[in-house]
Amino acid sequence: MQLNNAVVLVTGANRGIGAEFVAQLKQRGASKIYAASRDGAIDVDGVEPIKLDITDPAQIQAAAAAAGDVQVLINNAGISTGTSVVSGDVADIRREMDTNFFGPLLMTQAFAPILKANGGGAIVNVVSALSWFTLPTAGAYAASKAAAWSLTDSTRLELADQGTQVVGVHMGLVDTDMTAGTDAPKISPASLAAAGLDAIESGTDEVLGDDWAKLVKSGLTLTPSERYAQLFAALSGS
Repeated sequence: MQLNNAVVLVTGANRGIGAEFVAQLKQRGASKIYAASRDGAIDVDGVEPIKLDITDPAQIQAAAAAAGDVQVLINNAGISTGTSVVSGDVADIRREMDTNFFGPLLMTQAFAPILKANGGGAIVNVVSALSWFTLPTAGAYAASKAAAWSLTDSTRLELADQGTQVVGVHMGLVDTDMTAGTDAPKISPASLAAAGLDAIESGTDEVLGDDWAKLVKSGLTLTPSERYAQLFAALSGS
């Protein structure tokens, strides 16, 4: 589908990748952009702010009732707590699952009928290359993103008959507040948002947003020991 004159809802739209989605949707001529954030305080000319915590089912239902004209849903909101799955606080692990998996799941369930009524449309899930590997300090995040990847595939299959395109966006590090303390190569939020929007307009189902995502995806046929040897070698620069 084309984004010119489309009605789009973006979660986590107040900063980083979400803010870039909003800016580029305006450039591509979207007729209406619902910019969702937990405080609903987004002040961007020509954009309709929505107060939406995607872990709150009541707020999700209210958003669906208020935005019944949506044609494209961009599930971008996410968190990272840096929690280990073995020694970490279970409450933090649940927070990541609630935000990174159950949030997009509940949004999809609420908006799938709306997309159907409006011609099919598209869903974009911002996932991560960490859906395909993990690190000791990112166990909870990786588990939640692996679940989000499976959600994306399941959604694509289940909504095929109603003509809804489902795009999974995978990437390594993006230059946002979430990665501010990490000294490593990063891609810009603008380039990732552009790749996600290009996928909608070209009918592409999956975006590998950078070389790291491509490397990780390419190793999925290897054994775990081979795969992690390859990844750790790449991380160390050897």
